Amino acid sequence: MNTCWSLWAKAVRLVIPGILFFLVGPSGLRAQFLIVDCSGTNLYAYPSINAALPNAGPGAFILVTGPCTENVLLFGRSALNLGAFFGQTATINGTISIGNSDNIFLYGLNVTNPSGNGISVNSSRSIALDSCTSNGNAGVGLNVGGMSDVTVLATGAFDNNAGGGINITGNSIVNLIAFAGLADISNNRGPGIFASQANVFTLGNTNVSNNVSGFGLDLRGGTHAQMLAIFGPNSLTGNQSGGASLQETAEISFFSIGPPNLIQSNGPVGVSAGLGSQATFFNDAQITDHSGAGIDLYGNSQAYLFGTSQVLRNGSATDARSAGIRVDGNSEAFLRGGQVSGNAGPGMLVLVNSSADFSGVSFSGNNGVISCDSSSTMVSDLAGPSSTPPAGVSCRTPHGLGGRQITKTQPAVPDWSAQKAQHDSYAKLAVKH
Repeated sequence: MNTCWSLWAKAVRLVIPGILFFLVGPSGLRAQFLIVDCSGTNLYAYPSINAALPNAGPGAFILVTGPCTENVLLFGRSALNLGAFFGQTATINGTISIGNSDNIFLYGLNVTNPSGNGISVNSSRSIALDSCTSNGNAGVGLNVGGMSDVTVLATGAFDNNAGGGINITGNSIVNLIAFAGLADISNNRGPGIFASQANVFTLGNTNVSNNVSGFGLDLRGGTHAQMLAIFGPNSLTGNQSGGASLQETAEISFFSIGPPNLIQSNGPVGVSAGLGSQATFFNDAQITDHSGAGIDLYGNSQAYLFGTSQVLRNGSATDARSAGIRVDGNSEAFLRGGQVSGNAGPGMLVLVNSSADFSGVSFSGNNGVISCDSSSTMVSDLAGPSSTPPAGVSCRTPHGLGGRQITKTQPAVPDWSAQKAQHDSYAKLAVKH
């Protein structure tokens, strides 16, 4: 009798989750729900994610109760929802690898892999990680390559990983849309975010802090990064090598529409841009308390500060090259407004065929306003070429035509309604009854 019951229960467990359907719209489309209980408590559920996957068609929901100890491979999949019931979490001891897939939605999964990367995405489109974490992995928390696009949605964390928080390569895109909490990338060995030939975008509530043996953001090879603070502040704090490093024609823009961008106490430098790179600071960027320069430009690179940005309390008395903003090697600083105060050394130090064009900037508490070597110049609202420079200005002005006229408009808030709709749809359908 017990043997017959066991066989019957096993058959039910494998069949019922695969044929459980619910009406999801007026068009008559039906969603497939497959229930996974890795603890073995529910005899009518699949015992693992891998056991459920062969029976999951396009549009299916695989709803998981963990912990699950397995490596999950999603290859060639389309329109699959995989995650905990809405409002809950499920632990995955292993890796999740997504390849050659599209429209994959992961929810509430806490991934830890003792032997490699936590979540890897390659050659895949429209991948969403909603309220997921990938912490304590032997590799990186999230690895994205092969022209993939990934959205970290609602909240997320990529912390305490041995190889770094997030790696993005191969013309891939990662969007951080943390509208419901924090996107946290902290305490990793290696960079918080490393990106080469890639794109990174956030709408705020992103914290990149206390990453060791690397920068908070390490951007190379023409990477484009947008740090837009809307939902909450973006923070780069306490990263051992510096807040952000840009090399090889990389670009970053810090925009504030309300909350600030905080770049604070990141070892030797706040933002370093070199080798043809460019950094923009629009409105409330606060670049403070670094042992070297707050902003360091070198190797034909540029910085543009507009509005209320602040460069405060950077540098040290023992460093002869300390400054709030250091401009070196055919580079340029362009400032319209803001505050440069309390820095060791001059507010701006301009070296080796470099230049500064600034107006409307408040300088106070620095060891001089601006200091240039003989090869460098400034154009400002402080003095013309025939005037006696005011106190604290040691820099020549090459002409009397004034600085470049420019008008900067506030960027529009991006449309993230499609991502919010994904979240809301999952919240409606993936409910445990």
